[in-house]
Amino acid sequence: MLWVIPGEWNIIDSGYADLRGMFEMSPWLLMLLCPALTMRLFADERQSGMWDLLRAKKVAVWRMVLGKYFAAWTLTLLAILPCIVHYVVLYQLAEPVGNVDGGQFAGSLVGLMLMSMTFTAFGLLMATISDSQILNYISGVVACFSFYWLLIQEHYRSISRGVIDIRDVGFLLFLAAVAVSTSIYLAGILSKK
Repeated sequence: MLWVIPGEWNIIDSGYADLRGMFEMSPWLLMLLCPALTMRLFADERQSGMWDLLRAKKVAVWRMVLGKYFAAWTLTLLAILPCIVHYVVLYQLAEPVGNVDGGQFAGSLVGLMLMSMTFTAFGLLMATISDSQILNYISGVVACFSFYWLLIQEHYRSISRGVIDIRDVGFLLFLAAVAVSTSIYLAGILSKK
């Protein structure tokens, strides 16, 4: 969409070396990606009996939940990292070479990483609620959309300007910590059943 499809986000047609379109589209893609990565985290283990085996081995619930969370978040970060290729290409195409706002790009990239951390936490939380992968995915997408629309959007936009404010970072970290903590609590309750 950034290079081929005509429109407001097309970099070549705009005549301005800017990746704003990519960072405006990315939250919507993350709302679909993060719940997809987390929807199976607990459902398969419960259905196959692996959850009971892990509990019999005395593996701490918080270790299992945090391990699953960081694995899913790492995959999300790996999906975000190719965005750097867009910056390198744009850096070379700009006239003069290098006439790109690096601060805005860095801030937007940090914002995407923090937002992916939060969306992964919401997806994990929804995955602890049900054994159905489809229900986990749909509820994860709804949770990510709702929180983005109501709370996260302004913090992400603030970070995307290139100014990384501790209040915005702290808010996203807080939301992720609450969601992961609630996931640990719910997984602990489910393991006692």
